[in-house]
Amino acid sequence: QVQVVESGGGLVQPGGSLRLSCVASGTIVSIYSMGWYRQAPGKQRELVAIITSAGNTNYAESVKGRFTISGDNARNTAYLQMNSLKPEDTAVYYCQGILTTMTRANGNYWGQGTQVTVAS
Repeated sequence: QVQVVESGGGLVQPGGSLRLSCVASGTIVSIYSMGWYRQAPGKQRELVAIITSAGNTNYAESVKGRFTISGDNARNTAYLQMNSLKPEDTAVYYCQGILTTMTRANGNYWGQGTQVTVAS
């Protein structure tokens, strides 16, 4: 059984910062990548940032220069540092892990999401 759990969301004023954390736990053999996605009301889920176990990263254009993704392979953890937040960053943020377990190779696992609201 694998669990992916996000934390760190909340309410922040425009221009502020938040740090999201994501921990994958269970019978994990290896991690290919961990990523952050977001979904605003009435919109499709979109990629925010992704990091591979080798440390390669990719970002949505809308967050480049403001958000930074990092990972800790030893702790099966990924972080998303969000600076200079804007109201349009308001969304539910989901963590996704592409993980190999004892019974499944490169499976896609999602967390339940954490709400980020940017408002004054």
